[in-house]
Amino acid sequence: MTRSKAFERVKVGRLELGHRVAMAPLTRMRADEKTQALPDVAVEYYEQRACRPGTLIIAEAAFISPESRGYPKSPGMWTQPQLDQWKKVFDAIHAKGCFVYAQLIAMGRVAPEGVVGKGNVVGPSAVAAAGEDQPRALSEQEIQQYIRDFATAAKNAVQAGADGVEIHAGNGYLVDQFLHENSNVRTDKYGGSIENRARFALEVIDAISKAIGPDRTAVRFSPWGEFGDVDYGVSAVPQWSYLAAELEKRRIGGNGVAYVHLIEPRVGGNDDRDKKDHESNEFFRLIYGGMLMRAGALADMKLIDDLVSKDEKALVALGRYFVSNPDLIDRLEKGIPLTKYHRPTFYTSGLEGYIDYPFAS
Repeated sequence: MTRSKAFERVKVGRLELGHRVAMAPLTRMRADEKTQALPDVAVEYYEQRACRPGTLIIAEAAFISPESRGYPKSPGMWTQPQLDQWKKVFDAIHAKGCFVYAQLIAMGRVAPEGVVGKGNVVGPSAVAAAGEDQPRALSEQEIQQYIRDFATAAKNAVQAGADGVEIHAGNGYLVDQFLHENSNVRTDKYGGSIENRARFALEVIDAISKAIGPDRTAVRFSPWGEFGDVDYGVSAVPQWSYLAAELEKRRIGGNGVAYVHLIEPRVGGNDDRDKKDHESNEFFRLIYGGMLMRAGALADMKLIDDLVSKDEKALVALGRYFVSNPDLIDRLEKGIPLTKYHRPTFYTSGLEGYIDYPFAS
């Protein structure tokens, strides 16, 4: 039986991975509510999922600054106590022979006012997401501060031991909000056209690339996503084709990112959704020639094989089944049945559904 290309070694940025299947970033809300530092048990959680040497683990999203917060029990990447806990996690992953990228996030207009304070919910424009608090529009000065905060958080992550960082530019969070016409109605250089709506995302990518190196920088997009009440309009293709072309220019010029991570249209946020006939990420691959990671309901070897057999620069990220199968890579390779995840414990504070899923015997 021919071994799947999914389990062949592959170079990604500065790393040589043992295979092409990564652990996707997974919000788990186990951090301390006051300090937003991970608990010690997070070390065991990540260590369990680093059981297959050579695996790339993308850590759960970390807020870049106090202003960027939103979820009360998600970790940060700006204080020393937070970084001390991250260092324990990163060291544990490396001790198992695996690699780790830290995902960096800013909430933007979907942050609850009860968390960030009155008047501190911000977005590209003063346009609220459905059911969320009213944001105010960021000034250009504040936008520049966010860019600096992303770069500082990236340096913090690498100093704590991360192999690189992934910018969360999808799922309706701040960077993604700039990309959508319904959440970005600015008339300055950060809105009003495809190029201007992409400016913030590209400036964040460039700032982080300058801070830690482009080969330690990655970015995640959800072109067809509607999570967070964003709307791609008639088609996502024009906006994200421009981003793909800009990233390809950087790649050809020797400043390419380590990988681009795309969320497939079959999922929205943390759940499945019905993919519309016109929704496909293939347009991005036609433009961008670098490493391209796909995520979204792909925990099936037929789907994985189909992706990696047709594209030598394809990577796959799996999320929900990594929650319930710490030894997911081995199970996939050996055809061992997967344990079903328990959604009600995704975001609870306890150990149940966190470190108690079994390994295959």
